[in-house]
Amino acid sequence: MLRATPVQAQYQVFFMKKLWVNTIPEKDPNADHIFHYHQEVPKYLKGYHKCSKQDAIKLSALILRARCEDKVADVQSAIQHNLKEILPIDIIKAASSSDWRKLILTEYRNTNVSSENAKTLFLKTIFKWPTFGSTFFEVKQTTESAYPEIIIIAINKRGVNIIHPQTKDILATHEYSELSNWSSGNTYFHLTIGNIMRKTKLLCETSQGYKMDDLLTSYTAYFRNEKRKGYCYKYLKCII
Repeated sequence: MLRATPVQAQYQVFFMKKLWVNTIPEKDPNADHIFHYHQEVPKYLKGYHKCSKQDAIKLSALILRARCEDKVADVQSAIQHNLKEILPIDIIKAASSSDWRKLILTEYRNTNVSSENAKTLFLKTIFKWPTFGSTFFEVKQTTESAYPEIIIIAINKRGVNIIHPQTKDILATHEYSELSNWSSGNTYFHLTIGNIMRKTKLLCETSQGYKMDDLLTSYTAYFRNEKRKGYCYKYLKCII
């Protein structure tokens, strides 16, 4: 009887950052290089951020430095065949493929940094954007006539951001103090903004309502706890 040879395999478990509240590039270089960079690049490539052509050239060159360092053959192959792996999908049509290759390769040659420094520089660039550290959701909304039918909802430390799917302009930002209620199910997410005197509802069709619900609950719990700690600190200062 033949015995199966046990397969030896090594696994790595990476935890995803959920609440981006105190994330500042360079504050924790290891977290930047191992976690933050790899979480932010896919969002950038999906075109969720509002990104200029010049920023796209710079960031694409940094992605190449992070991935290939100074391996020119690998860089040329990536530029030649895989522009979607280094450029936001919504900006690719802003120039011809040959122009992109030329511009990115020039920027890559002018950006002589190590792989780790490239990751840090990438994060420092997108850190300036109001959508940095967001979790994005593409949903169909059915209540607000001023918005497109399909919108992007970005949830981050600033609150709930409503984003135009084509222009990537932020149409509205609702801070956590403005949110009075929300609910979710398998096919929907409902958000109530405002108070009893004046409130509006945003009804969305989405299969990710549970995730949106969980994020809002987690962010509001975090800020509520921080506020409570602030009150305790002030109280202790008064009695000391």
